[in-house]
Amino acid sequence: MTNDEIFLKFSADKLRQLGGRIQVCLGKLSPGQIWMRNSAHENTVGNLVLHLCGNMRQWIGSGIAGLPDDRNRDEEFAARGGWDGAALAAKLDAAVSQAAAQIEAASASRLAGTLTVQNYTVTGLEAIYHVVEHFSGHAGQIFFATKLLTGEDLGFYAYLNRPRREATP
Repeated sequence: MTNDEIFLKFSADKLRQLGGRIQVCLGKLSPGQIWMRNSAHENTVGNLVLHLCGNMRQWIGSGIAGLPDDRNRDEEFAARGGWDGAALAAKLDAAVSQAAAQIEAASASRLAGTLTVQNYTVTGLEAIYHVVEHFSGHAGQIFFATKLLTGEDLGFYAYLNRPRREATP
């Protein structure tokens, strides 16, 4: 594999992995927990999921794949409900699947070329890196909120606690 192919595969796989983990969180939270905020300056899990979908659509769908940019970022944060966990999970799954496919299909010239997203001029590589980093940061917030609201371990690293088996010759 070329370096470009390795980068694209890892980026798409990371979005899928983190998206799946957010799905686990949405499955553990009640609608009240998904939209709970302690102050006007906080984002809810629901707002963060809507925000991640909008960010991927803008930076990858529009920036990388060349689709129209129809994002309304303010609406992502203005929402105060209206989506239950299953609906948010379906929206996130569709957005991650689309962005991952668009990343995997990106050409070497698209990666090296420049594009403008949110008034930032970046290369295609930078746009993809931004989306994965941004997604990871907000996913961490969702994981923390879920642990805080449920008091549960999410189990994402439970495999590390399993006894190691000796390899047989």
